[in-house]
Amino acid sequence: MTTEIHELPEVGEIVVATVTRIVDQGAYVNLDEFNNIQGFLHISEIATGWIRSVEKFVKVGEKKILLVKRVNTARSEIDLSLKQVSADQKKKKLLELKRNEKEQALIDGLKSKAGLSQIEVDKLEEVLVNKFNSVYDAFSEIVSKGLVVLDGLNLSKKVISAIEEISSKIQVPHVEIRGVLEITCTKPDGIEIIKKSLLEAVENKDAAVEINYIGAPKYRLTISAQNFKTAEKVLKPVLSTLQSSLERNGGTFKFTREESKKTREG
Repeated sequence: MTTEIHELPEVGEIVVATVTRIVDQGAYVNLDEFNNIQGFLHISEIATGWIRSVEKFVKVGEKKILLVKRVNTARSEIDLSLKQVSADQKKKKLLELKRNEKEQALIDGLKSKAGLSQIEVDKLEEVLVNKFNSVYDAFSEIVSKGLVVLDGLNLSKKVISAIEEISSKIQVPHVEIRGVLEITCTKPDGIEIIKKSLLEAVENKDAAVEINYIGAPKYRLTISAQNFKTAEKVLKPVLSTLQSSLERNGGTFKFTREESKKTREG
């Protein structure tokens, strides 16, 4: 006789679960990421206030983002909560799931196009993860910087060819942060000071930075990057460098942020 051992989630972990059965006191669910091990969502953890019908909030077959409240390792009992999951936690988990789905699609594509066995796929995945942290990140780097990032990994021609074909069809997410700069400098060489300050501000950045003349004293600043985190990281030093340079030379500086936007889906 053998006993099957399931990996269990940790208390405080956010998990994805599928509702399998509804009872008066709550709902039984299977945890998608833990071999469909069963957990229980008590009626008191579904929503705030009095609940007349559990089925109003959860339905059989529905997937829910839940918080792990308690884990009894000895009995493999898992108590869950729906009402304690914040909007931010739910959003983060959904993004993680979407990323995992894309990564699995990339791995399946490599296996198919390069004609790899499962053992070869596992070895390739290990190589990419060791260098790029994940297969998803590996393809992000390839799309952004080219196949040169694979130098030194000793990949076969069929694998490189498959990677090239798959990456050529991937659209890089593209976001923009925009705002209006109001810049003045009343010194005799004020125009040259402004030009020099603008050039200093946009040099050696990790994202595309454009400053276009609108009409005195206004300029539009646009920062384009693969994601908002990168764009925001670039924005701060650009504004800091520009303001410091202008004020050091007797100029004035003002920045008015405009609405950011995502211009292309990846």
